[in-house]
Amino acid sequence: MRGRHSFLYSLYTGGALFYYLCMQRTYTSLLCSLYGEQQFSIRDPLWKDIHLPLSFKPIIADAVFQKLGRIKQLGPTFHLYPGAVHTRLDHSLGVYHIGFSILTSLLKQANSGNLVLPCTEEGMKTFLCACLLHDIGHFPFAHSLKELPLSSHEAMANRLICGNESLRQAIEQAGIQSEKVGLIIDEQIPCDDEEIKLYRTILSGTLDPDKLDYLNRDAFFCGVPYGTQDVSYITDQLTVVDSKLAVTEQAIGSIEHLLFSKYLMYRNVYWHKTTRSATAMIKKAVLLSLADGSLSFDDLYGLDDQQFFMLPSLKKFPNAPLFAAVRDNRLYRLGFEKAYEAQGVLEAHTKDLASRIAFESELASKLGVPESQVIVDIPEPISFESDIPILGEGGTLKRFWDFDQIFSYDIGKVFTKSLRKFRIFTPSCIAQKAILEALEL
Repeated sequence: MRGRHSFLYSLYTGGALFYYLCMQRTYTSLLCSLYGEQQFSIRDPLWKDIHLPLSFKPIIADAVFQKLGRIKQLGPTFHLYPGAVHTRLDHSLGVYHIGFSILTSLLKQANSGNLVLPCTEEGMKTFLCACLLHDIGHFPFAHSLKELPLSSHEAMANRLICGNESLRQAIEQAGIQSEKVGLIIDEQIPCDDEEIKLYRTILSGTLDPDKLDYLNRDAFFCGVPYGTQDVSYITDQLTVVDSKLAVTEQAIGSIEHLLFSKYLMYRNVYWHKTTRSATAMIKKAVLLSLADGSLSFDDLYGLDDQQFFMLPSLKKFPNAPLFAAVRDNRLYRLGFEKAYEAQGVLEAHTKDLASRIAFESELASKLGVPESQVIVDIPEPISFESDIPILGEGGTLKRFWDFDQIFSYDIGKVFTKSLRKFRIFTPSCIAQKAILEALEL
């Protein structure tokens, strides 16, 4: 007993015990604050009841957030999977829900003495607001227009959060600084705040709430099993090391499952030829309209699905038939397909947007059809790497690829290679034989 008392006394005199007790009290208080404010619930088909603080109600009711309910999460994918009509509003609520679960899990670990967090009550509320608003900068088909010099949806979100008067007031009435919400969402803005940097690693990473929701949600509404993740297990295995989100070694299987799910969702949903045809047609219509001056970059921001498809009639531009064809599910047929080869002959003629447009124009001329009827589609590069640190036995940090497993770095590269296709889409009246002859193949 004397030894024990001496040990406790030494802790006390050194301040360690006092600090420990204070920290436990702090984390308990933070946990209570997550649940302490009076809440309301929204019924979600995926996560069931999603509970939000009453102070968030004006944020959700704001027109900027409500616009997300008129933007389909998967754009034209409902032409392939009719159930895929869920919206970015649905998804945003799901990201909030998972973000809340991650915070709860981390605070419980900290409360048990296994973790030190730089969290504050204000900071946690700011993070949850960022989860809710992370997609407000999106407009329809934004992902299909990545090659254009458009502002990122993160930058647009920050601009809306800080610049839209009604939204900014709703955020600040909830006791949240709008500028800090923008800082969490837009990582391009320099920030030295350790708490903000932690929230950035949670919101954007390998096992982030964004990815965990959209893989599950997209699979659910498409009616396919590929994207389903064990979210509760994953959130329980997350931890923090050096103010960065990490995951325990026990969750390696979950990372492998997520990466393989991502591959299957890209193969069967996101990059399916039907989805690619629709998005390529929209991209072509926008490019031609920008080129002839009937459309400007500013015309694209802040639109919902209906407004986007009304652009042709409002602007009266000549490429309206392409918009209408996508809207009415009159999609171009796959006329030619091959595996993408970085050093391939066709790829050399279509290495960037300008050369691709020129190639399409030349091919259309050979086929004797308008330029709008020939579209080359090459998906952007994607990665199957996992950059989340993994906490191994003994407290050492390792990379995912350092572990002996089936899903290796080379397999990730094979997945990427197998997904990317060089495709040409045309109306069905153009024979595939004619396309091959025009390509001189």
